[in-house]
Amino acid sequence: MGTALVYHEDMTAARLLWEDPECEIECPQRLTAALEGLQQRGLEQRCLRLVAREASEAELGLVHSPEYVALLRGTQALGTQELQALSGQYDAVYFHPRTFHCARLAVGAALQLVDAVMTGAVRNGLALVRPPGHHSQRAAANGFCVFNSVAIAARHAKQKHGLHRVLIVDWDVHHGQGTQYIFEDDPSVLYFSWHRYEHRRFWPYLRESDADAVGQGQGLGFTVNLPWNQVLAPHPRPPPRAPHPAHIPLPERSPGHRARITPGVGMGNADYMAAFLHVLLPLAFEGQMQATPECFAHLTQLLQVLADGRVCAVLEGGYHLESLSQSVCMMVQALLGDPAPPLSGPMVPHGSALESIQSVRAAQAPYWMSLQQQGAAPVLSPSTCSPEGKPSPLLPWGPEFKAAATQTMAALSSLLDKLCLNPTPPVRTAVALTAPDAALVLPPGVLCQERSALPEEMQAWARPHKALAQDKALTALGKVLYLLDRLLDGQVSSGIAATPAPATAATLDVAIRCGLSHGAQRLLCVAVGQLDRPPDLTDDGYDSWVICMSRSAYGWADISPWIPRGDRVGSVSHTCSLSLGRRNLWLNIGGKEAAAPSTFHVCVPLPGVSGGVMRARPLALNCPSWGNCGCICPSEIGSFQPDLVLVALGPAHGLRDPQAALLTALLRGPAGGRVLALIDEESTPQLVGVLARVLHGEAPPSLGPFSMASPEDMQALMRLRGPLEPQWKMLQVAGEAGVGVVRLRVSA
Repeated sequence: MGTALVYHEDMTAARLLWEDPECEIECPQRLTAALEGLQQRGLEQRCLRLVAREASEAELGLVHSPEYVALLRGTQALGTQELQALSGQYDAVYFHPRTFHCARLAVGAALQLVDAVMTGAVRNGLALVRPPGHHSQRAAANGFCVFNSVAIAARHAKQKHGLHRVLIVDWDVHHGQGTQYIFEDDPSVLYFSWHRYEHRRFWPYLRESDADAVGQGQGLGFTVNLPWNQVLAPHPRPPPRAPHPAHIPLPERSPGHRARITPGVGMGNADYMAAFLHVLLPLAFEGQMQATPECFAHLTQLLQVLADGRVCAVLEGGYHLESLSQSVCMMVQALLGDPAPPLSGPMVPHGSALESIQSVRAAQAPYWMSLQQQGAAPVLSPSTCSPEGKPSPLLPWGPEFKAAATQTMAALSSLLDKLCLNPTPPVRTAVALTAPDAALVLPPGVLCQERSALPEEMQAWARPHKALAQDKALTALGKVLYLLDRLLDGQVSSGIAATPAPATAATLDVAIRCGLSHGAQRLLCVAVGQLDRPPDLTDDGYDSWVICMSRSAYGWADISPWIPRGDRVGSVSHTCSLSLGRRNLWLNIGGKEAAAPSTFHVCVPLPGVSGGVMRARPLALNCPSWGNCGCICPSEIGSFQPDLVLVALGPAHGLRDPQAALLTALLRGPAGGRVLALIDEESTPQLVGVLARVLHGEAPPSLGPFSMASPEDMQALMRLRGPLEPQWKMLQVAGEAGVGVVRLRVSA
């Protein structure tokens, strides 16, 4: 299965026929710029191209009233003056004789994409459409939007394909109030929107765009609004807009209108990642803005761990053509399975963003069990509530916008000048086994590596280790070294290598030292199972960072920077770009009690592999320091981003295949997809196959039924937050609610 790209050139036919500065930014070039960007980077050719069809009027009727559909049908026969008069009855809308046709194509493209994903013809996809749809309501056009494509697609997915739960993720500078109104009483659709709000001073100026708008009736708790309230910044950049993905086959939408330029945007990559990790993903697992284009790739990659990777994205907004093109390309690369490039900028959420996230958690706590389970209930911060009385809107012609416009465009130009899409390595995934296995089934394009390092190189690295003296272990080490070289020189993106069980720890030791000697400045090592820490790696010596997590069959684990004293093979020196008073971060997951002796020494109890936190949010996704070590997202400490991730599944690791796959999938983000997985040569071909598929860009398999962590485990994690927050800034988004697991409720 691949990635679909749905498009029809007729969607460029509708255009503004009169002068209107507010509406002229919604132009046909938005689609052509996005498509040309995909073509220039060779991404269109890698997708399955589908020609959009018109949606039937019956399909439009899944959301819109017959009278409204008839009104739009009638616009085909109207003259320019009549179209202008009709457009004036709506907010920020223009009609054209071809609008009805274009809007039906936009809906049809979304429906085609859902059908293709649900029937297994493709794994995921993107629909390039216009006009947009998320502001349109049952009987009203609004904000450039005519028919609500995503809402119609959601109902279509439920009706035709029997889906019981649909997640709509609406990332846009403006709130998609039309989609919210349509599903606000429907518990089968979880609607998540982040948007600029400015305490109701930003279009569409609605009270129901705030965090405390959580749905109605049976839909209480299934509308999640994350309003950004302090977006104006001293050095603003406008947000690049990307397609809006939706989960469990559901695309989304959204433009960014009301202002030709949205200056002063202060929300950055850290704010968006924090929102995903502490609001959206917890809810999903239970049941204008400085986001750079590469951030959209990371967000899309995170979404793909849900719903078996069935993600439908619908492009509806985006009005700066160059940034739109960049963001679309980043999203399509992520959908195709390409690794996401490292995030730029410090990963420190803004204070206003933290307040907004905390307000969302407080508003949702009554409806989500895990938030209720976490002791002291969070409260809405007064600073995040909309001010009383009529707000003073931020007008596109006002002094705040005009003063920042020049800075905005200069900052954007600088950003785009520096942005470079990471080229895809010639080989995305390679597998190096000690012996061929007839039962092993690998995805197309995965390379079976047979080559090995030179004998003298193997022997030099193996000399300090008795476990590598055997011919079998030495042969396996040679393949590991060769694969590691290919990873570090950009020829291979990720790999899997087998090694004899007794030699796993020694091979991991060599891989760490070899990586450092070949120029890697930071290594993230995740060692799972009964693996001893390599010798001589606990003393200061290297200035590079190696963070290691290990987990035994008994639930013990630790994360610590291994800073070796010296390399027994080479004498390469390394320069550290981090300036911290201490270099050791020790996270013991599975200790007897929760404790934080220091910021860099943390002990966390963890239940057995088969339940609790491991089942609910696999492998400590809700463990405070896990995300801050770069496993889920880059951390505050110098924006720690490893050059290489080493994953070692040692003896008695105890992980089921889906758990190992999810762990590996989440680890693709921090190092731009550079992941080397070391496995026991006795591992089943099924494990090798699932890891290869995940590293190749496919979604991890489902973990099965969700289960909650115990109250004792949650309380232990919560007690750790206070001592850690001052250093680990990404932790602060947890607020009073702590770090929790949320269960998606399913209505009867």
